Amino acid sequence: MRLDPAHLIADAATLQALYGAPGEASIKKEVDHVHPHYRAFIEAAPLAILATCGPGGLDASPRGDPAGFVTVEDAKTLLLPDRRGNNRIDSLRNVLADPRVALLFLVPGVAETLRVNGEARISVDPALLARFEMDGKLPRSVLVIDVHTVYFQCSRALLRSKLWDPQTQVPRTALPSVGRILSDLTAGTFDGAAYDRDQPARVASTLY
Repeated sequence: MRLDPAHLIADAATLQALYGAPGEASIKKEVDHVHPHYRAFIEAAPLAILATCGPGGLDASPRGDPAGFVTVEDAKTLLLPDRRGNNRIDSLRNVLADPRVALLFLVPGVAETLRVNGEARISVDPALLARFEMDGKLPRSVLVIDVHTVYFQCSRALLRSKLWDPQTQVPRTALPSVGRILSDLTAGTFDGAAYDRDQPARVASTLY
């Protein structure tokens, strides 16, 4: 897409003039630790989006488990177990190259979200892994996140999207299946039908 340079914002001063000053609450909501109120959001969240950055670019991936799966070890430390996945380990590779991470916590039915920024390390300490055993399975590793900033995100985005409104839910059949996607991306060399057929049992048996 070709854009007219005359209509591009290229400096912070112009950007600030366009949007104006942030409101008082937008500044005061940010702290450098996990306040007890913010801890309540983390412990109620069954889903978090983990953002990382590395030599190959940016990555954002979902992390989910029963609510409270991210442990608030103390006001400056979070513990995030890394469950079984596809073994691409994009996020973890990024952390090795650049420890900066961001987390967005979502709580079903709640329009506000919680944002945490910090730096992460990857631990495979047996005692630490054992704390996150689920269905007899240990996580492969645990991210130990040193908290730098924490603040809530206002409700506008989720209210506009109607994310938690049951009437906006999309039937899975309305979108291409993962098998169909894989088959089409590989010009039919990948057996998408078999992948779709086996997927429910495969996911159930490899959840942890």
